[in-house]
Amino acid sequence: MKRRGFCVALTGAAAGCRRGPRLNVFNWSSYVAPETVPAFEKETGARVRYAVYESNEEMLAKVMGGNSGWDIVFPSNYLIRPMLEQRLLAPLDHRLLSNLANLEARYRHPAWDPGLAWSAPYMWGATGIAYNVSVTPEPRAWSDLWRADLNGRITMLDDPAELLGACLKKLGYSVNSLSRAELAEARREAIVQKPLLRAYLNAEARDQLVAGDVLAAQMWATTARQAIEEAPHLRFVYPAEGFSVYVDTAVILRESSRRDLAHRFLDYLLRPDVAAAVVRASQTTTVNAAARRLLPENLRADAALYPSEEVLRRGELFEPLPPEVQRLRDRVWTEIKSA
Repeated sequence: MKRRGFCVALTGAAAGCRRGPRLNVFNWSSYVAPETVPAFEKETGARVRYAVYESNEEMLAKVMGGNSGWDIVFPSNYLIRPMLEQRLLAPLDHRLLSNLANLEARYRHPAWDPGLAWSAPYMWGATGIAYNVSVTPEPRAWSDLWRADLNGRITMLDDPAELLGACLKKLGYSVNSLSRAELAEARREAIVQKPLLRAYLNAEARDQLVAGDVLAAQMWATTARQAIEEAPHLRFVYPAEGFSVYVDTAVILRESSRRDLAHRFLDYLLRPDVAAAVVRASQTTTVNAAARRLLPENLRADAALYPSEEVLRRGELFEPLPPEVQRLRDRVWTEIKSA
């Protein structure tokens, strides 16, 4: 490879070999548009080291030691309190975040971070069932992912909160259950289901669903929307028993030595044109009211990305859990994976 080509590939952006301040960003996959990072580099002269992960657990494993090298990460809302307790987060300076005003009103003072002292909401989403229309009867409830006729053609998320959430909802319980007995029931449900599964997968399930190898999958709505864009024979439904809702946020790590540049990147992501471009490219669900107004009608009205208020009433936001309950859930997850 030529030196110029190597340098461009290494930075992964239009900045090429230009030297400048470097920002390290660790984000969920499919959460920016192709031009998002290169345009920021061109605008600021900064170099962005950008990498992706597929689960909160993967991100936490990298940053828990406090010496990860990352400046910005994107934890889900229920991790803000635990990350604060671990002294992992830097406070946000609202004087450097003028575009916070673009957020929908419901996200300006959320329960997990009143006043947005530590986190900036980035995207929200919910979890349901993506499926092939060849499946009859069509799935309508979590219980349909326990059907014997789908043996070997089902995937569930490789995410303890989501898997246990689906099992708990199937049983009529809260996704945030604190009950040892209810969690034991959820564990049994997951172990009964496990022989029917092809695998526990996150974003990787999208391609298997598109290819027809998987017929039904527990899936984040944004991932399902990406799959449906590629394969019109796919559908998505929010289960009748209820479903989990999450908000992914942007935070600056306490270890960061580039906090001014990090704030500039967060404020850039909150610009309506930038946020709208991300949604158009990645089929995500924005928390940015000004950006949503810029979206084409087919995205603004999409029932998977923006379900009706009636459907949303069945949704339940993930909440932070007491440490002892989280330890119990971690143990249950380990038992399910090893069963």
